[in-house]
Amino acid sequence: MGRSVKIEIMDTTLRDGEQTSGVSFVPHEKLMIARLLLEELKVDRIEVASARVSEGEFDAVKMICDWAARRNLLHKVEVLGFVDGHTSLDWIHSTGCRVINLLCKGSLKHCTYQLKKTPEEHIEDIKSVVDYANELDIEVNVYLEDWSNGMKESPDYVFQMIDALKDTSIKRFMLPDTLGILNPLQVIEFMRKMKKRYPDTHFDFHAHNDYDLAVSNVLAAVLSGVKGLHTTINGLGERAGNAPLASVQAILKDHFNAVTNIDENRLNDVSRVVESYSSIMIPANKPIVGENVFTQVAGVHADGDNKNNLYYNDLLPERFGRKREYALGKTSGKANIRKNLESMGLDLDEASMKRVTERIIELGDKKELVTPEDLPYIISDVLKHESTSNKVKLGSYFVTLTHGLKPMATLSIEINGQVYQESSSGDGQYDAFVRALRKIYKTTLNRKFPMLINYAVTIPPGGRTDAFVQTVITWSFEEKVFRTRGLDADQTEAAIKATIKMLNIIEDTYETQEND
Repeated sequence: MGRSVKIEIMDTTLRDGEQTSGVSFVPHEKLMIARLLLEELKVDRIEVASARVSEGEFDAVKMICDWAARRNLLHKVEVLGFVDGHTSLDWIHSTGCRVINLLCKGSLKHCTYQLKKTPEEHIEDIKSVVDYANELDIEVNVYLEDWSNGMKESPDYVFQMIDALKDTSIKRFMLPDTLGILNPLQVIEFMRKMKKRYPDTHFDFHAHNDYDLAVSNVLAAVLSGVKGLHTTINGLGERAGNAPLASVQAILKDHFNAVTNIDENRLNDVSRVVESYSSIMIPANKPIVGENVFTQVAGVHADGDNKNNLYYNDLLPERFGRKREYALGKTSGKANIRKNLESMGLDLDEASMKRVTERIIELGDKKELVTPEDLPYIISDVLKHESTSNKVKLGSYFVTLTHGLKPMATLSIEINGQVYQESSSGDGQYDAFVRALRKIYKTTLNRKFPMLINYAVTIPPGGRTDAFVQTVITWSFEEKVFRTRGLDADQTEAAIKATIKMLNIIEDTYETQEND
């Protein structure tokens, strides 16, 4: 594609995305996502609900429309409605919304067997709804539901529909692959037929991912002259989902020289918010937004990055508000380790580097995760000197768990050579331990204590009773979020190890503050 083509993005996370099994956004979550989509990501339009669904849905749409109207964004908010006379339009009108996406039948089979109407009857019903929308000053876009099967099995029906409707006030004809049946070659064939017959009509394409072809089909549609695309954040949607916005945006820009209004730098942050609200976890290897996709694992790749960025492509992590990381494990070479050391301001000679590399490979062979935060401790363990010595050491601790009584913890800890002891009760053994620690830091030392914001426990595959427990704790301290990991046969012990690692990581911050 030589010249730049402008593509309009309509995001339907709040309507089609919410049809993901198990996903239901409450009104304030819908408003937050709407705000992020329109103000942060700069999508052109958002589809926020289906008409007549529920009182909660009505409240959510009204809240979004009230907000959008105050910011002159109301024309970008759309609601799916039905060919049901005045019912959907009255519902939409009373929310304050001013755009209906009218769900019509795009295949003869749907028209005949679901509606039990002739094409002519269906067309008259649609025109009646469009006329009423004009009275209410509501803009109309039309979905031709099951358009993909319509083009395969009854193209004359599809053309009959558009012939009858193209001269009405309908602004966009939206062409869905409702059942996700198309491949890119079919999309090109069908979309080019549409464009050849209706060169001045605005067509949107709406892909589903049943064959894992949603992104490919979206791009085939762009290649064929479509003007608008429908996406969702993280590819949420019914069954296998819809085309994910992050992937669509990256490919449009890098492979097709297409132009959108999307602010790529906000894609990752918005994906994480939607992940949190939807409780649908983003796979670690999902392009653009997955946790691991900007992590080099093979040592040869990190070495290539050192040598004129040999393993870089156009998907630079900074472009999406992220940064490149270098994994530590059995395939790590010295280059990966050196990249991690550089980020910590550490430097090792070649002999020391070799020994540290061997230790990390050994840990990787045991399937243990090795994090950058572990690296100073591995170095200390391997080299047996004090260059990265622990400033915080756990002397001893004692925890009790008695039926009917709150757990208790008593601990002794050494901080910069000074030993402190404290006891506390808690809601669990680890909670009691942390409360005792917090007393030492906040009461005795008058220091801030980090906030625990996530606590994840995993057991390596195998399911044996003697399996290691891995505890990964996410902390927030001085506006920085970081993770530490503990590995042990006992869950409480693993969490305590992760906590002591955290205390050593932040000790430098304490020293800096005290020396200022």
